[in-house]
Amino acid sequence: MSKLSSPQTSLTWTAKQNKLFENALATYDEETPDRWHKIARIVGGTTEEEVKRQYEILLSDIKRIESGKVPLPKYRKVGTSNISNEEKRLKILKL
Repeated sequence: MSKLSSPQTSLTWTAKQNKLFENALATYDEETPDRWHKIARIVGGTTEEEVKRQYEILLSDIKRIESGKVPLPKYRKVGTSNISNEEKRLKILKL
């Protein structure tokens, strides 16, 4: 479920439905006849209108992220830990 989106419709979608939705968007481009119907059928348990609304929410989320209104997550580098430098020094000193 999307953490960025606030409209009620997005809160009812499961992670699986969101993944199916994203994959269907990649499969059916804007030129595809009956695009929203096909995507709704793949996602399952939703209507064309709900799929369109979810798409609008997705576009809004992307716009907010790209405009810097949503901070990017702080990813840990591979091979590093969450221990601060001070904690590392204390550990080395066995304090």
